[in-house]
Amino acid sequence: MNTKSVSGFMQRNAVAYLFLLPWLLGFFILTLYPMLSSLYLSFTRFDMLTAPKWIGFQNYVTMFTEDDRYLNSLLVTFKFVFLSVPLKLAFALFVAVIMNQKLKLIPVYRTIYYIPTLLGGSVAIAVLWRRLFSGDGVINTILLTLFGYQAPAWIANPQYALYTLMLLAIWQFGSPMIIFLAGLKQIPAEYYEAASVDGASKMRQFFSITIPSLSPIIFFNLVMQMISAFQSFTQAFIISGGQGGPLDSTMFYTLYLYIKGFFYYEMGYASAMAWLLLIIIGVITFLVFRFSNSFVFYEGGDK
Repeated sequence: MNTKSVSGFMQRNAVAYLFLLPWLLGFFILTLYPMLSSLYLSFTRFDMLTAPKWIGFQNYVTMFTEDDRYLNSLLVTFKFVFLSVPLKLAFALFVAVIMNQKLKLIPVYRTIYYIPTLLGGSVAIAVLWRRLFSGDGVINTILLTLFGYQAPAWIANPQYALYTLMLLAIWQFGSPMIIFLAGLKQIPAEYYEAASVDGASKMRQFFSITIPSLSPIIFFNLVMQMISAFQSFTQAFIISGGQGGPLDSTMFYTLYLYIKGFFYYEMGYASAMAWLLLIIIGVITFLVFRFSNSFVFYEGGDK
């Protein structure tokens, strides 16, 4: 392409580039530059007070050979993701099926069930959750009053603390529920009518018609919710007091990254953690896509 043709191309598309300019500036200044900077810092020792010192792959080696808290944060995060995401999707699908029925006030119920998703990631809800599951909180008071059971302080007990965070994550089921509901609306009623004529029960129809028809949407929700779960931070930070307690039982990966970067000023190490998290999410997402052919079915029988 010669100079004249390049000039003509720019003139023809000048207006388009003018409208794209704010986005391009935002991308290069607020996204690409910080990403490349953090990639460089991940190979350095940087405390934000002195100039970065190049140390090569030492940060990455330290994670797996010397830092037991890092390995624990990885384990806690994997446990949280692989338990909470399937339960959240199952509950969201269950509620979506109910919301798909022809019942009175269904629009009101849909709005009510979506509210937790809007509020669940807020600091206020995390503080409320901390009070609900404290030793003298509402949950324990109800259990003691109605059943005479003296329950433990859930968030102060390392055996149960992580499960309270999982419960909070599952409670925020509104977003996948709405997507499931939209998918249910697209399933032709003729499928269910034909199955009923053949004598298929409601349970058989659910597993033979609903689940296969919704498999692309289940796949989409699985990927999105999994990526979101790996980045969970606010709830663990507030409920554990910013320390991942008790006994690091709620030390999420992102929380430990924050502690390393802003408590101990090991910003080079934190940058290495951030890039490794990106790789982990990328690899797991790739594997989910790689094996999606075995459980995702599209209209017409394609996989």
